[in-house]
Amino acid sequence: MKRRALVTGGNRGIGFAIAEGLATMGHDVLLGVRDLAAGEIAAGKIGAQVDIVELDVANPASLEKALPRIGNVDILVNNAGVLGEGDILHDVNGFKRSMSVMVEGPFMLMHHIVPSMVSSGYGRVVNVSSGWGAFSDGVSGPGAYGVAKAALNALTVATARNLPHSVKVNAMCPGWVRTRMGGMWAPRSAQEGADTALWLATLDYTGPTGGFFRDRTAINW
Repeated sequence: MKRRALVTGGNRGIGFAIAEGLATMGHDVLLGVRDLAAGEIAAGKIGAQVDIVELDVANPASLEKALPRIGNVDILVNNAGVLGEGDILHDVNGFKRSMSVMVEGPFMLMHHIVPSMVSSGYGRVVNVSSGWGAFSDGVSGPGAYGVAKAALNALTVATARNLPHSVKVNAMCPGWVRTRMGGMWAPRSAQEGADTALWLATLDYTGPTGGFFRDRTAINW
């Protein structure tokens, strides 16, 4: 069945690969992008199944403006992210930016979008996280990155616990991927990094919720 999906940060990297994968499956995809020109180029590369919406998840005014354009979606992929730098306790602006992009933005999108999923009896939320945000790996991300991803993981668990099984919320780690953030020496392609997100975005009713996955396998928080 054709679904409607929103992918944030969808004009490049893992987000682009996820959007392309969903479109290839036959779903209608909306790219949430800060740069409309870059979004138009990305949408053109993918094809007719894809449209764009100007959306900066860290900017409440941008989010509010985008909501009417977004409307009801069946699949939400919270992919937008920023990489921290330096000492977490000395980079106040970096901490605020990380939390607003990777925690507050996803929270607000879920706040606005998930109720319609509940009403329709179907929804899939995929939070693109990282092993750097796992307590089992020491929350080892640079700057506030790991802290924000750990908070996104916690948001995943808390949200899934309060939703019917028809609406699934999961987090995933794409691994080390060749993107602008991951660098050219990363061992994985964007498509390989996107695979688990695509799986989670299209789970059937019996699929998991409230979990953390890499390579379609549950991993430790």
